[in-house]
Amino acid sequence: MVGMGQDGMKLADSEATVPGAPTRGGGGLRTGILFVLASGFTFAMLDTTAKYLSGELHVMQVVWGRYVFSLAMLPWIVGRLNPIPIARTGNLKLQVVRSLLLLAATIFFFTAIRFMPLADATAIAFVSPLLLTVLSIPLLGERVGLRRWAAVAVGLAGALIIIRPGLGVASWATLLPLATAFAYTLYQIGTRKLTQIDAPATIFLYTGVVGALVMSAVVPFFWSTPSSSAWLLMATTGLLGGLGHYLIIQAFARSPASALAPFSFVSIIWTTCSGYLVFGDLPDAATISGAGIIIASGIFVFYRESVAGRADSGGGRHA
Repeated sequence: MVGMGQDGMKLADSEATVPGAPTRGGGGLRTGILFVLASGFTFAMLDTTAKYLSGELHVMQVVWGRYVFSLAMLPWIVGRLNPIPIARTGNLKLQVVRSLLLLAATIFFFTAIRFMPLADATAIAFVSPLLLTVLSIPLLGERVGLRRWAAVAVGLAGALIIIRPGLGVASWATLLPLATAFAYTLYQIGTRKLTQIDAPATIFLYTGVVGALVMSAVVPFFWSTPSSSAWLLMATTGLLGGLGHYLIIQAFARSPASALAPFSFVSIIWTTCSGYLVFGDLPDAATISGAGIIIASGIFVFYRESVAGRADSGGGRHA
């Protein structure tokens, strides 16, 4: 879930206006869908590895490994570009704040999956597209119609079905995926703003470097010597995070975000399978029902946003 996956969507949306943005690659929609599905699988493996590692190491160490080892992917993802121009940004403060928001979302989510099943945490965190609709009003000045408001309300109800407050099921851990979704939503809004002034390579660079620097300063307070296998798994989380980001950028560089975004929900299937195979966790009926409601609401919101975008370009109103 928390693998910078949505960056590709926002970067691709702005590719025509930002220097250095990805250009449409070959293969069209079908290739784009395959990249999205592959990225979802990659992020599910990242989350599964992080959950497994949290049984041996403190969550802060796991997050540190995810960020520090992902820096190894920078030369491949950024490419053979001059690092000096890439580091220049039109809004340094927003770059740092946005990167810290993703770091917070990562910490929240990795902590959540230490105490609850992967599928449950992932499903709740997927209310992020719904929160994005709500927060886009005060922060981006967008208008939201009645149908999208209804979808948001239904999706949040789906999250409550999973959490089940008042039924003796909810715990403090179930609040962490919601905190993840909130921080991730603000991060996406920051990405939307930055894509108007900075190239994708610049945005990706700051995301990785800021997270690695902050966690390197924090991790000594939580450090315990990892085993050799833990070092290998920490390196794996970093490589999976970088690879997932690369795949999602390639996907949205090939096809419109509105056509591909719904396929990101397939990652819930991947996390359910990996949660069962590795930890023996299977979602109960309430979780399956709630996840289905959240997915349906999210897809509807993506659909209405695409309709509203076409209406805007044609002089229509938001739906």
